[in-house]
Formats: sequence, structure tokens, C-alpha cells
Amino acid sequence: DKAPLSKSLLLVLSAISILLTLLFQHYQKFFAYNLQAIKEDFQIWRLVCGRTVCLDLKDTFCSSLLIYNFRIFERRYGSRKFSSFLLGAWMLSALFDLLLVEITQYIFGITINSLPSGFLGPVFALFVPFYSSIPRVQVTQVLGHFSITNKSLVYILGLQLLTSGSYIWILALSGLISGICYNSSILKVHRILCVPRWVAKLFSWTLEPVFSSAEPTNEVRVGMGATVDIQRQQRMELLDRQIMMSQVAQMRRQRQQQGGMINWNRLFPPLRHRHNANYQDHRPSEQGIPPPTEVSEEQVARLMEMGFSRGDALEALRASNNDLNVATNFLLQH
Repeated sequence: DKAPLSKSLLLVLSAISILLTLLFQHYQKFFAYNLQAIKEDFQIWRLVCGRTVCLDLKDTFCSSLLIYNFRIFERRYGSRKFSSFLLGAWMLSALFDLLLVEITQYIFGITINSLPSGFLGPVFALFVPFYSSIPRVQVTQVLGHFSITNKSLVYILGLQLLTSGSYIWILALSGLISGICYNSSILKVHRILCVPRWVAKLFSWTLEPVFSSAEPTNEVRVGMGATVDIQRQQRMELLDRQIMMSQVAQMRRQRQQQGGMINWNRLFPPLRHRHNANYQDHRPSEQGIPPPTEVSEEQVARLMEMGFSRGDALEALRASNNDLNVATNFLLQH
């Protein structure tokens, strides 16, 4: 929705790449990004064909997923500004491709006659506004130290695309440089390399009705996230919380039907004093008490959002060894 240019790039470029790979392999030579033919035979048209369509299906898959994730910029800036960025990054990255190849040959003595083909320069250039303008929201942690955010998957896709070819690092570097140059307020490149208004209107009248999509009606607009992706993440977290609470309620009804409740005091010794009046008589010695577990403030905040006090949240998380689900189940039962 509201990203017809991203949708057209994803569908058209992927379809051409698949057709060239599976059915029309004898035409692939016209879409090869051959630098030697460009410099020696002046085949300038290879700059257009070779820098638009991927000839490797792995590169097609990764670049299509990245274009799909970067559709957020078209929704935020509009199709004209987004297309201007792609056009400027495409033209600048073509220049930087040739410069980097010459620098590599001059410094390292490596002669590069061809580069991987595809719409890779503008795709890597989009990482610049993605890094600088998209907010970072932590989703979870791995091993307690490595944070997984809403942007991690995009960076992993970019790393996969970067390692798919031998000289694709040149395209990645030229794309990043072109993205920095286009976003720079000092160089003013965005004022020079832009799509004219009449061209944008022409495409909006002809192609936008073909690739436009209706606004989804099954998504409720909730949450105050800065972007659509963050709002969807908030809805997923809300749905997970509702499912967890319904499971706890169902478990409570089953225990009541069986004639008893779960013996939480057996599972949570530090919380036994909340429901056992004889706790002081059976308190273990101070030497046998393990040191308190460090509690994540983010999980404490999530429990407080559910309506629990900070003291109860801290106590439940320490007792459950920072297991948010177990701590929530205990607090809901008591």
C-alpha cells in the first residue's frame, strides 16, 4: 500500500531476471555488466542493462527482499522523492563503480573486466537513510549480550548480498558513497539529480494505477510507532500478550476444575512469604541464600505496563530467573 514504485521494481526486475535465467539464457550477454566493453567499445547501453537486472537468482532474491523492506521510504517521502533518490544513487554509483575499479587496478594491480549485474547500487545506497532515519527498536537479546532489533534482518540480508559475489563489494561501496553524497546537505545533489514533476505526473497517471494496492482493511490502526513496521511490531506484542493471558486464564480454570491451584510456592521460594505465614520460621540461613539475579529493566517496565507494581515485578523476575512469561503467569495467578 502507498508504494507503487517499490512494487513495480520488485515485480518487474524479478520477473525479467527469472525469465533471463530460466528461458532466455542466450540473451544474458546483453545484460552483463562488462566494463571492458563499456570502456573500449563504448557500449554505454550496458550501463543501463547491466546495472538494472540481476543475472544471479540469489542476488535477485536478496535485492527483492531489501526493496520490499525499503518501501517504507516511499511511504514516508512519496513516490517522486523516492524515485529521485533511486535515480541519483543509480547515476552516482555508476560513476563511483568506474572510479573504484581504476583505483583497485592502480593500487593492487587487479584488473576487473566485469562486475555483478543488477539494481545493486541504489539498493546499497538505501542503507544510508535506513541507518540514519529509521528508529532502532529492540526485539530480544541473544545470550544476554547481543541485541536483536527490528533492523537486524535487513542488515543480515545486506551482508548476504555483499558476500554473494567476488567483486560485489565495489558495488556496495559505490552505493554507500552515492547514498551519503545524495543525503548530504552540503553537496546539494538532491537538487540536481531529481525526477521532474511532469515525469512524475506522467507515471502517476499511467503506471501507478497498475501497481497500486488498496489499503488493507484487516489491520486495526493501533500503536504510536513512528513507522508502519513499528506499529505492526506493537500489534504483534499486544497479540502475544493477549494469547499469554488467555492461556493463563485457561490454565487457572483447569486447575480449579481439578480441585486445586498450582503450588507456586514450590516453584518460587523467594515469593513464598507472600502466601505463607510460616515463612519466617522456615527461612534458610543467610549463607545458603544465592546472590540476587540481575533483572532487566525492560522486562520490569513491561510488567509494570500490565498493572503490576515495581516491587512485585522485580521479585517475580528474580524468582523466575528473568523469565518474563513465568513471572507474568505467577503475578496473574496471585
